[in-house]
Amino acid sequence: MASPIPAQFAPQNILLIKLRHHGDMLLTTPAINALRQRYPQANIDVLLYKETRPMLEAHPAIRQLHIIDRNWKKEGGWQKFRHEMALLSAVRACHYDVVINLADQWRSAIITGFSAAPVRIGFAFAKRDNRLWRWCHNHLISTQNYNQLHTVEQNMAALEPLGISAEGAKASMHFSVADQQKVQDILAQQRISGPFIVIQPTSRWVFKCWEDEKVAQLIDTLAADGHTIVLTAAPDRQEQAMIANILSLCHSQKVVSLAGQLSLPQLAALIDAAQLFIGVDSAPMHMAAALNTPCLALFGPTKLHHWRPWGDNNRVIWAGDYAPLPSPDDIDTKTEQRYLSAIPVEDVVAAARSFLND
Repeated sequence: MASPIPAQFAPQNILLIKLRHHGDMLLTTPAINALRQRYPQANIDVLLYKETRPMLEAHPAIRQLHIIDRNWKKEGGWQKFRHEMALLSAVRACHYDVVINLADQWRSAIITGFSAAPVRIGFAFAKRDNRLWRWCHNHLISTQNYNQLHTVEQNMAALEPLGISAEGAKASMHFSVADQQKVQDILAQQRISGPFIVIQPTSRWVFKCWEDEKVAQLIDTLAADGHTIVLTAAPDRQEQAMIANILSLCHSQKVVSLAGQLSLPQLAALIDAAQLFIGVDSAPMHMAAALNTPCLALFGPTKLHHWRPWGDNNRVIWAGDYAPLPSPDDIDTKTEQRYLSAIPVEDVVAAARSFLND
């Protein structure tokens, strides 16, 4: 392993690598923000999957995004190899002083190792305890307490060799002025001029979702209180069908659906303008927490201590407080069972009202 990094170390070029889902990428922003604060003069780049680019593309601290397209493999072995070599050449051409690998994949480790960066930070995962992983990284972070940490705390632990603490770590979600204007125009078209609540009841995994009937009851109750509800969801066919069913069960006319109509940065602009966000364990929930919009998050059998909303302006309602839940490690992610079904409507209504009446 390399010698300790001196306190006066002042990198000019930094690369952070994370190859995961949308919410995971948003939860790298505390590390990005901390790096910017510690090294205001540095160029900070991120390597990520192409589909997660919208989560970081408007972040003011990021100079550029290196992209891995998971569709490369569909182009055949030789073309995929050419893409990988071009990516590695682009990384090396940036002359990084520090590469921080937050991922556990071999792909990210190999890029880290061949980056030529003098400081290469990664995690000492037990499944990667071998000579090649150690060659790729010259500063390995212990994972002894890794599974007890929130994802933000895990990411921040990678900055310890640089003398950066996790204390005060703040997530952030950014969007352009054009995205904000687009949302304002859509709200005007829908004749929404006053306060509104955003509800995103969907997830790419059905087991994380509440029952449609209960979502409809929640909407009707809040609408009866005088609130305007904006429903959102991804363009995915399954999520669109869920929203259509929820709308068919609603009696209130004070609900507008923007499901599938917004990009992720536009959804962020919408959530930023809302008086309350209600959702399940999903990227939009993390966006609400990062934007400091009051956030009511419904959780089931996912690892709550890893994925709960990061910040202070939120509340979690956990299905495990109402009924036994299976271990997250035992879940068949393709199941149609909705483990949030034990959460009663009246408790969600009460929690929402407590936010709205503050």
